[in-house]
Amino acid sequence: MAEGTKENPWQLKTPPGSSEYTMYRDELANPPALVCQVGSTTLKYHLSAIDDLHAWLVAQGDWVALGAADEKKPATDGTVEAWGRSPKNPVGGWYGLRNGYRGRFGMYLPPLLEKLGLAEVTHDARNNQMRAM
Repeated sequence: MAEGTKENPWQLKTPPGSSEYTMYRDELANPPALVCQVGSTTLKYHLSAIDDLHAWLVAQGDWVALGAADEKKPATDGTVEAWGRSPKNPVGGWYGLRNGYRGRFGMYLPPLLEKLGLAEVTHDARNNQMRAM
């Protein structure tokens, strides 16, 4: 069975290793989505985030801070989180699809890119970074 489906989701850990969560592709959603299950909380991101984030990391050419933040908190400029909200990214704003749960892009997407072999992520207690592979 293919990994990354609802029946066989990716098993992931946050960069500091403090929490486990799952993600899977929902290609039939409108728009196609990545579904992230963290305990009883469901977050959804544009499925295109995988390729778009990888392309952005390649363009950066070096380590980029993750800068994970909840939706209602500001994201630090130049971080993965800020890019995931920027009107200059390919979706023109938030990659998060569920209002009130659109943040944390910099927490939940990097481990997926690492699992897929697209990026390298640091795993320190705080201030983690990532870069394209």
